[in-house]
Amino acid sequence: MDIDPTEVEAASTKKLYQGVCDRFEQNASFMKLDAKVHAIMSQPKAELMIHFPVKMDDGSYTLFKGYRIQHNNLLGPYKGGMRFSPEVSLDEIKGLAMLMTLKCSLAKLPLGGAKGGIKYDPNEHSMDENQRIARRFTLALGNNISPSYDIPAPDMGTNAQYMDWMMDTYHNLYGRKIEDKAVVTGKSIACGGSAGRASATGYGAVYCLAEWAKGNGIPLKGTRFSIQGFGNVGSHAALKLEQLGARLVAVNDHTATLINPEGIPAAELAHYVQQQRGIKGFQPEHEVDDINLFWTKETDFMVLAAMESTVNELNAGLIRTRLIVEGANGPVTTEAEEIVLKKGIQIIPDILANMGGVIVSYFEWVQNRNSEYWNGETVDEKLREKLIAAYHQVETVSKEQGLSMRNAAFVEALTHLEEVYLKRGVWP
Repeated sequence: MDIDPTEVEAASTKKLYQGVCDRFEQNASFMKLDAKVHAIMSQPKAELMIHFPVKMDDGSYTLFKGYRIQHNNLLGPYKGGMRFSPEVSLDEIKGLAMLMTLKCSLAKLPLGGAKGGIKYDPNEHSMDENQRIARRFTLALGNNISPSYDIPAPDMGTNAQYMDWMMDTYHNLYGRKIEDKAVVTGKSIACGGSAGRASATGYGAVYCLAEWAKGNGIPLKGTRFSIQGFGNVGSHAALKLEQLGARLVAVNDHTATLINPEGIPAAELAHYVQQQRGIKGFQPEHEVDDINLFWTKETDFMVLAAMESTVNELNAGLIRTRLIVEGANGPVTTEAEEIVLKKGIQIIPDILANMGGVIVSYFEWVQNRNSEYWNGETVDEKLREKLIAAYHQVETVSKEQGLSMRNAAFVEALTHLEEVYLKRGVWP
């Protein structure tokens, strides 16, 4: 079956927020979620939209639009990334914020859910302009962020450097206390970041995958996997899988599709992508023009580490793998999930598979608040412990209640939130 890539791209524009809401409603109905908890969880507590001017290198001024959605803080301070992308929208941020609430609940972290971003492309601006944009946005957010209220982190289009700028801006404007470092996570090590933060999401996805493989009697050595998206999450997942003996045979990103049955060296590709910002040109003899060849490549595991809604009803039927691992947020639409599950392909959902990032962000926050520093081995051990515990909680609910892993993850997360709400009550 031939699929027009332009049709796939059009189908991928389905709003993430609607998909998250649909899944929330489905699982709330299934578990008979308490009515008041249902009402509270269905909408964010606060939606901030900020327009702010920034001086460009040529002396002109540009007006930028920024968002911060604070979905829920029952369990602790709002927590969530800052996405700088021309595709950022209010609905996208709202959907991601709800996923963060569920993710933190599932991980049993004392954190709530939030998300934010600016609608612009950092790649079209100089480093100086990006610094002024990040700092001006931090100023505009004002006391809507703080180490004990709302704690941003990196996301698409941002990295440790942006978090360093945001932390420094906040520190100079509002705090000047030791714990000010904890206002954001994902910082550079020099500025108070945690060992293992950069690799946490990718490694966490692999730890879930490894538990699934163990439970299904599949040794990882000799298995084949594909990855969509080879940025921070995808590259670290590939490196860890390669260390465990698996072979990368297909990669797709925004620049090219690469298929090599003999294996693609993950470490070399990761180094290449850092320099070139894409996989195009790494092994030109193995590049293919048709992205459908990526979806149809037979593998044991597929890691989705790119954008939301990349697997939809137009390409889901092409996929030939045993397991999909959602390293990205919302990469499989609700329609596509039905198709994939009917084919017997299992899915480790985003709120479980990619929770490694927020877990190590929590570790960074704890270290900053306590003026501590944990080495990489300690962080990785604690990360594995939390992830494996969450995986088996979801697996147990899935088996006991006959649910998909995604629905089981939603039910487990909502059950924890419901229990806390019912014990604390809704005041006044």
